[in-house]
Amino acid sequence: MRVGVFLFGAVEMGDTIGTGGIEPTARRYTQADFLSATRRILDTGVLADELGFDAFWLTEHHFQHEGYEVVPNGLLFGAFLAERTRRIRIGTMFNVVGQWHPLRLAEDFAMLHNLSGGRGILGVGRGTVPREIEPLSLGRMSIGSTDNPDALAADAVNRDVTNEALDLLLTALDSEIFSHRGSYFQAPPPGIPDRGGEVESLTLIPRPAYPYDVWQAISSPGSLVAVPARGFGGVFWLASRSLLRARWDRYAEVYADTHGGAALAPGEKRMVVLNTYLADTRERAMELARPGHDEFWRFLGPYGWNRAYLGPDGGMPPAGWVPTLEDSVEQGVWAVGTAEDVAEAILRLRDDLGGLADLTIFPTGPGESYDTTDEQLRRFARDVRPLLDAATPVRPALVP
Repeated sequence: MRVGVFLFGAVEMGDTIGTGGIEPTARRYTQADFLSATRRILDTGVLADELGFDAFWLTEHHFQHEGYEVVPNGLLFGAFLAERTRRIRIGTMFNVVGQWHPLRLAEDFAMLHNLSGGRGILGVGRGTVPREIEPLSLGRMSIGSTDNPDALAADAVNRDVTNEALDLLLTALDSEIFSHRGSYFQAPPPGIPDRGGEVESLTLIPRPAYPYDVWQAISSPGSLVAVPARGFGGVFWLASRSLLRARWDRYAEVYADTHGGAALAPGEKRMVVLNTYLADTRERAMELARPGHDEFWRFLGPYGWNRAYLGPDGGMPPAGWVPTLEDSVEQGVWAVGTAEDVAEAILRLRDDLGGLADLTIFPTGPGESYDTTDEQLRRFARDVRPLLDAATPVRPALVP
């Protein structure tokens, strides 16, 4: 089992997290706070490499003065991290395709991938936050969400643009010479003069010198079809056990249907992100995890990220419902407790899914100190990883 680390990349918020009070959007951190956080995140990435984690993931987000996600360019950050590390793979969950020209995204990823010796991971997605994608797309795209219910038409455009952008991006990465004529992109546009002629094709400089993986979130019915059809790896997060298992199996079905009946090995091309928190006792772990858990939902609740939980009646969560830490643990979305508790939760997850090749942990809530994050990584590497490595082979999958 490969185990990675995923961080939002927030500023340190002290004892204000999870306690209510000032609304998150009313917070205004300073440029010094953002710089300090970025430096600490870099140090944490180096530690993850030293501890033997397999991958380090950040997010791409913009304009978040409230301090939740303050690294706007995971590829540029990854170049610094690659220079300071030996073996860890480096990715972004996710590069928001609509906020890039696809050829610039392809170039920048190839540069990171090549200079890191093939350690780049290409994560792609459609975005979450209208405040980010609308300015960066010059107002041409938005994203639909619980927070933005009037953007259904714009959301459909987002999906179409992203699909075509991915076509162009992959063509550029994989072809020595290419051209593209689509609804949204022309590469090259017709009629470009060049030393007595016209440009008819392009070559990406550089292209990847090493094999590369592409991963995308599975968070909607559309992505549950599109991602396996393309052959991308699927990232599953914040889903209750029953919904996770259903999506996990459906991914394999769609993959087989779109790849000539090819059957995936257990866990192949699928990754689970699991929120974790460790302490000497289960009670202490719950106490320490609660503020970060609650701050997590103060941040993401308005965007409807609880939609893959089960609500209080066992069905779809009602509007405005926010899970408690107990809900998150019971539904298998958070693993909180001693090393034995967390290892048991991971092994149950592996057995439920019939195999788990790629696990990524989210080790602390947004705004917690990086000293705490680093300690959580040390605990996992020292206390949990040996239990996973010593575990018995996969038992038959549980009947959902």
